[in-house]
Amino acid sequence: MGTWFTVEAIDSDTFAISEYNHWEETHCYLVCGTERAVLIDTGLGVGNIKEVVDSLTDLPVTVVTTHVHWDHIGGHRYFDRIAVHEAEKDWLAEQFPIPLEVVKHNLTCLPCDFPEDFALDDYRLFQGTPQEILHDGDCLPLGGRTLTVIHTPGHSPGHCYFYEPERKYLFSGDLIYRDCLDAFYPTTDPQLFWQSVRKVQDLEISRILPGHHELSVPVDIVGRIEKAFRELSQEGKLRQGGGVFQYAGNLAVPNP
Repeated sequence: MGTWFTVEAIDSDTFAISEYNHWEETHCYLVCGTERAVLIDTGLGVGNIKEVVDSLTDLPVTVVTTHVHWDHIGGHRYFDRIAVHEAEKDWLAEQFPIPLEVVKHNLTCLPCDFPEDFALDDYRLFQGTPQEILHDGDCLPLGGRTLTVIHTPGHSPGHCYFYEPERKYLFSGDLIYRDCLDAFYPTTDPQLFWQSVRKVQDLEISRILPGHHELSVPVDIVGRIEKAFRELSQEGKLRQGGGVFQYAGNLAVPNP
């Protein structure tokens, strides 16, 4: 396990497993019930995240995927049971939408103190058949707690967030986080992204648990993001090729 991963307890049975040494600063979340656990995303695949998970729980673990982008599925290979939204099952099982060399460039484009046993030449994109297909509105019972799957396309076609009604936790993936919201990828639809952000406004949220960067995210950030998207749409700029836009909260809708 070394020092690559940082583990932070959200509460007694919810843990953030983070990769702060890398510029992506990815977060994965281990959510434990009394009968089973889910691991929300598996990060970059630079270190063995299963070693961390095994040190935190003895429960059977299912990996649930917010979306099939390389920085969220890197550690899927360490697990036997994987769930993904139906819109991206082929990305996982057949053809990842970005070439391996592009992923390797993204992985190493900024200086990083990788683990000693990490070899870039051996790095591969995960490909495999998911054992479970997720749909909008699915419930994931863990024993004593339940997560709800909400399909939120935009950042990617099958992007989902996971919501826990009792604790009011929002595991937001790449839909809500503090920093730069990527709405420019070829598979990203900025208008759908905005519609998905509006979905979040209907929730009662006690804590946002994002996919990247700062773990402490104020709940009111949702309204600021929605306002920024709305203004861009009104100005005719919420589209591919629209540009790079800064707004309140150090957030952006970038375009290369």
